[in-house]
Amino acid sequence: MENAQHQLTAVDELFLQRAYELAARGIGSTAPNPPVGAVVVRDGRIVGEGYHHRAGDAHAEANALRHAGVRASGATLYVSLEPCRHVGRTPPCTQAVVAAGVARVVAGTFDPARHGGAAELRERGVNVAVADDPAARRLIESFAHASSERPYVAVKMAMSLDGLVARRAGVRERIGSVEEERYVRDLRTAYDAVMVGAGTVRTDDPLLTVRPPHDRERAYARVVVAGEHSLAPSGRIFADQDGYARTIVLVSPAARARHGALDAVAEVVAAGSDGDVSLDLRAALRALRDRGICSVLCEGGPKLAASLLAASLVDRVYWAISPQFLSGNGGVAVLSGAHLAGKRLEFDRVESVGSDLMVSGRCSAD
Repeated sequence: MENAQHQLTAVDELFLQRAYELAARGIGSTAPNPPVGAVVVRDGRIVGEGYHHRAGDAHAEANALRHAGVRASGATLYVSLEPCRHVGRTPPCTQAVVAAGVARVVAGTFDPARHGGAAELRERGVNVAVADDPAARRLIESFAHASSERPYVAVKMAMSLDGLVARRAGVRERIGSVEEERYVRDLRTAYDAVMVGAGTVRTDDPLLTVRPPHDRERAYARVVVAGEHSLAPSGRIFADQDGYARTIVLVSPAARARHGALDAVAEVVAAGSDGDVSLDLRAALRALRDRGICSVLCEGGPKLAASLLAASLVDRVYWAISPQFLSGNGGVAVLSGAHLAGKRLEFDRVESVGSDLMVSGRCSAD
């Protein structure tokens, strides 16, 4: 399909921005579907709005058209993502658009799952423009890049200017600013699960919650990659929390019996082939996907982050740089224990977060 940026007016772009704002309300709740927002406009006025709340519920277009009612006839529908044409748990959006008598559709970007219905709508007499807007693509990044085998994975790390996370091993070190911590807690709302390594649990004893709590249709999952390392069931990450699923602990098959004490407080999952001493990270991520987890935010530690990057299992990184030095004997590097030579990132976002610099980018394919 052709790029339609040149077909859009300033008014079109304004109403698309509203569709993006609505789509953002569903982030974190719609998996395995993408977040989508829609706006119905007639005679220059918004007459209907809607967004996709969660998988299985009505899509954004249907909600907006229902809100507009008879006023949708002859109107323009602005939608953050190309309307779908496939039959799933809900009817095709193209069917609802045609039935409502919509004259024109302006979509923010194409459907990466190839379920888009722009061509069908054109065949049925609807004027369609697809902007292929980067802002619209960012809204569906995790949906577009998640494979059927594993979730979309983002890694977030914070380091000092000299590339350390702590002055020495086993010591909890505050690296980021208060604003950076708040940024990360908000970032968690966009993912189905937050994941850390066993070392982080032992050193920091984290809750891995979002504070203050955010409304969310799906329960959050907290995940610990333990491998062969045992953990105490008294850790705060295993405490019951409203709105959170039971913590998942990923272990190697050979070490499963060693984690029996966690069965009362967590879901212990042995991932990999029978007898494997080390945890197979690819198998572990597949196990999460099998449990309906479509996106994961990994917050370390250094060995887990490095191992995921080395295995090409990361789609995006968030890298916080704190304006301080932690150099000294025994300092803990932000990444350790894996060979990363040749790995590349495509940085696309840089912003100030409190006193820190947050750099983010996509991981390039090998």
